[in-house]
Amino acid sequence: MTDPVSRTILLLDIEKYSDRDDIEQAYLRRMLYDVADRTLERAGIDERLRLRADRGDSVMELIDANASVTALLRALLTEVPTQLHAVNRMASSSAQIRLRGVVATGYVAVDEHDGWVGSDLNHACRLLDAQLLRAALRERRDDFALCVSESVHTGIVRHGHAGIPAEDFHAVTVDSKNGPLRAWLHGPPGADNDHSEKGGTSVPGASSGERPAPRRDDRPETRAGAVFHFDGGAPTFGGSLVGGDQHGVSGGQVTGDVHLGGSGGESA
Repeated sequence: MTDPVSRTILLLDIEKYSDRDDIEQAYLRRMLYDVADRTLERAGIDERLRLRADRGDSVMELIDANASVTALLRALLTEVPTQLHAVNRMASSSAQIRLRGVVATGYVAVDEHDGWVGSDLNHACRLLDAQLLRAALRERRDDFALCVSESVHTGIVRHGHAGIPAEDFHAVTVDSKNGPLRAWLHGPPGADNDHSEKGGTSVPGASSGERPAPRRDDRPETRAGAVFHFDGGAPTFGGSLVGGDQHGVSGGQVTGDVHLGGSGGESA
């Protein structure tokens, strides 16, 4: 096995691939490779700077660490939606192609069977399979949903480079058997995702235990009883004047037991 080398990891996966017949799957695979190649070419990353692994309904690219991640992200956000629109507008409903994508960075080694080994790669694959990313794609009109790792966000996205609007990325957390994975989703999460599915995804703070500030309608109910209004002057009940001292009453509403009359002796 080779020594682990720093790489940029690009994963692209076709939505609902297994629902198609053999002819449709073959067509979708050709479209996937075309989209991947054109996007990498647009980013200035030629074939000498990348390794590719075929996973049937997905493609995995290990890209040389010296290649520009900024250019790759910019191409993914612009080129992929444009290509998918061009392909899908001419395709039948059964041949529509929609993609989930992940960009991550980390150390990956290649074994004697040309297999790829590395925990950073495993984490990227878990992001690709996350229910949150699947749900987000269902909401996308441009047929593409992209998620980036925490390291890619820290090193590139948060700095607001041209063509990569940082405000369009939202922090998410994906549960995994190795613990929660923090990542950043381009665009909002899918509306039908509850962000707390076991083994799936969650949003930070969604289950923090904090209680929201009560609304006016949430105030505890007052005890049932008589309610008297004092608007100044001498209050009357049933047409009778209330005499004596009324301490601490100067208007507003009084609830509960009200004692009227006297100056501290027996209540009226």
